[in-house]
Amino acid sequence: MLLWLLLLILAPGREQSGLAPKAFLLLTPSWTTNFKGEKVTLTCWDSHSPAKGDIYWYYNDNFWKKESGDLQINMSGYYKCKTQRSSFSDPVHVEFLSDWLILQASHPVFEGDNITLRCRGKKEADIREKIYYKDGEKLVVSYDSGSVRLNSISRISGKYHCTASGGGFWRRWEQTSKPLRIQVQELFPPPLLTASSSQPIEGNPVTLKCETWLPPQKSYIQLQFCFFREDKVLGSGWSSSPELQIPAIWSEDSRSYWCQAGTVTHSVMKRSLKSQIHVQRVPVSDVNIEMQPPGGQLIEGENLVLICSAAKGTGTITFSWHREGIIRSLGRKTQRSLSAELWIPTVKESDAGRYYCAADNFQGPILSEWITVTLRIPVSRPVLTVNPAGAQPVVGELLELHCEAQRGSPPILYWFYHDNDTLGNSLAPFGGGASFNLSLMAQHSGNYSCGADNGLGVQCSEMVTLNFTGSSRNKIILITVGVIGGLLSILGLAATAALMGNFKTQRKSGGLSATGTPSYSPNECQEPSSSRPFRIDPQEPTYSEPPALMELQPVYSNVNPGDSELVYSQIWSIQHTKENLASAPRMHWEHKGPTVIYSELKKAHPDDSAVQASSRGSTHGDATENYENVPCASSALDH
Repeated sequence: MLLWLLLLILAPGREQSGLAPKAFLLLTPSWTTNFKGEKVTLTCWDSHSPAKGDIYWYYNDNFWKKESGDLQINMSGYYKCKTQRSSFSDPVHVEFLSDWLILQASHPVFEGDNITLRCRGKKEADIREKIYYKDGEKLVVSYDSGSVRLNSISRISGKYHCTASGGGFWRRWEQTSKPLRIQVQELFPPPLLTASSSQPIEGNPVTLKCETWLPPQKSYIQLQFCFFREDKVLGSGWSSSPELQIPAIWSEDSRSYWCQAGTVTHSVMKRSLKSQIHVQRVPVSDVNIEMQPPGGQLIEGENLVLICSAAKGTGTITFSWHREGIIRSLGRKTQRSLSAELWIPTVKESDAGRYYCAADNFQGPILSEWITVTLRIPVSRPVLTVNPAGAQPVVGELLELHCEAQRGSPPILYWFYHDNDTLGNSLAPFGGGASFNLSLMAQHSGNYSCGADNGLGVQCSEMVTLNFTGSSRNKIILITVGVIGGLLSILGLAATAALMGNFKTQRKSGGLSATGTPSYSPNECQEPSSSRPFRIDPQEPTYSEPPALMELQPVYSNVNPGDSELVYSQIWSIQHTKENLASAPRMHWEHKGPTVIYSELKKAHPDDSAVQASSRGSTHGDATENYENVPCASSALDH
């Protein structure tokens, strides 16, 4: 008894938030049935210790008296108490009987406890045999005045009584006790489920608590807890913690919740009532769309990232992206997040336009503002053309160089080049091409090219070679010899016929002549210098194999028809091939570029007949002298 009282004093009660623990009654002596004339002392305990201060006593469910300290009784009835720190204790039925035989049960008895029963008579010395019964069936036979022990009693324990007998063979007697219902107290009350919020905001954490308490004398018992949503177990199941943390709760989690508490052996199990949790959804608001890279401008071929975000909104949000002029959405994503991304890889010109996005968490879509995506297109390789393309201009006239890139975002800056020199530049503010006018001079033969740049990279045209062959008296290579009238004409025709056998050409008026095919294509454009956005370094023309001999036109005809003393040669531009190497053994092929051949007709004299005869067997006879790569300089042309 002293040990039990010590446990009551040392054991802390479990008073939990929102649930006042029960008070309980302690009987001294600890029997609920006594003989009439005996007295029992009642002690009211709250959750921590014997109650101090005012104690409210109730007798047969009626308020009886308010006193502090213990209370001594000798009347049969139901007793219970209450303190300011506790709720009502379970009622205890105490009886005072005038019977000869009584059955006593120890108090208090909790669910799952072992219980002691004692059959007691007024004259114990006369009793020889005691028999204990439960619901009319014999349990134990005892031949001494001791007590019996029943294991793991439950609250529904049935009715018990006992019999006692004595006397001799000729005079035997027997007494029966009054039936007794054992008063089994709750080990712990049914738990109460509480939530940190009964109407939490969607996406926020929620803490569930399964609250119950053990009486101080049972504080050493370990309880376990389990939480449920409807009939589904939450978390990891049974746990020694009376709390469960839900990291984030969603609208679909609006259900009924309950919990269960029990001993480790599950000999005592109790469940709470169901509690409804209504999750509150926050509508989507302040939807915004932005793009990466920022600024609204992309270069063709880059990746476009459209980011749709909402300032507020909970739960599952469906994001969608839209472009002006397209009915169907570009993409949709459903996720528990306030933002989502849409990737458009390798954008092209058709991807430019206005975009918006929408967000919806099942309360209606909210639209963002429009954003405009513009696309900058790098320039394509420009094409250099010459105007006039047909008739050849004469010295002093204008030659138009036109450079145009078929694709590219404006503005486009065009640069024009002649060999290693920059001629100038021209800006096309709205796209398209640009021109540069050149006043023709003799030194303008050579390689021409152009470049285009709109800030996204430089592109260079193929190089075009223009050969200026003369357009006036000052632009002609003139070789003059004196001849005798008739012979001169015959020799001139013969020489001309011989040349025409190899070069069938007919072109009037001299000037600039394009070779037709660009001489080379630059591999790359070099970085811009301080004076121009980029620089083209002309290269020497290269050929995979020598091109075929090209037919060109006579540079001039019918010059000074009245002057019979002069015979004019024809000027040819040829390019070397494997086929014509053998046919022109006198030419030197160390130089790989175009070759200009100048042919001069010699004077005819009577004693030159042998020479003429010997020259008929070859294409280029001794009647002419061939000059290779004679510079076309104005100073030479005047000779």
